Amino acid sequence: MFKVDRLRFGTAGIPLSTPKRSTIDGIIHVRNLGLDAMELEFVRGVNLKPELAKKIKYVAKKHDVLLTAHAPYYINLNASEKAKVEASKKRIIQSAERLYQAGGWSVVFHAGYYMKQDPAKVYSRIRDALKEVERELLDRGIKVWLRPELTGKPTQFGELREIVKLSEELETVLPAIDFAHAHARNRGKCNSIEEWREMLSYIEDRLGREALDNMHIHMSGIEYTEKGEKRHLPLRESDIKWEDLLRVLKEFRVKGVVISESPNIEEDALLMKKKYEEIRV
Repeated sequence: MFKVDRLRFGTAGIPLSTPKRSTIDGIIHVRNLGLDAMELEFVRGVNLKPELAKKIKYVAKKHDVLLTAHAPYYINLNASEKAKVEASKKRIIQSAERLYQAGGWSVVFHAGYYMKQDPAKVYSRIRDALKEVERELLDRGIKVWLRPELTGKPTQFGELREIVKLSEELETVLPAIDFAHAHARNRGKCNSIEEWREMLSYIEDRLGREALDNMHIHMSGIEYTEKGEKRHLPLRESDIKWEDLLRVLKEFRVKGVVISESPNIEEDALLMKKKYEEIRV
């Protein structure tokens, strides 16, 4: 995997203000806006053809836009039916392959659900499935980071310690940290400088500096209930202290990418980038 030179900011998908809604036009528009990353949204399926992926690679490199991808939502590596687990593995592999062909860096996915089972057993099943995914990708020379995401509901696999442990055990796995999800999953906690410092220190202690130099971050405002995440909101309509979070990211010299998943994707991406550049620590 190539190294990322700084903390970049981008959009989850093609910016809403892109005149012509294609991936290539989206990448060019990202750069015109002053952003430097974009997440390819494979959430309903990997519908990008290999030939187009090669063109995207050329355009992204030319405009210095870092590409990531979000694998389909229909993934559950803890499904009770073997066929569903196999289909989930295939979706991650396909997403990683297409992203790699497009010159991308990191593919994020929701790994699965507890389904009222013992979390330790769920962890083992998901780890073993991801090990098979990793092996197949490496055998085929496909090198991108695999990113199990910190999820927004307690019923979903993806608590911080789980995804860090996966990263310890697997070579090409690192966490995707969705700070809005952490806030919602913990019913309003994970919203202070002290808690964010604790999270980043934990990641660095367990995974080393490499993890902070290669962070895949999702960020948005969020509405939540006792059951966790309800929906994403614009940053300024949420109680999340996003400016303090950016200060902590700068303090820890984090590199990688911050992807805005707010409903107003480019507006909040630009808001964060501008604020981040103003911060002095």
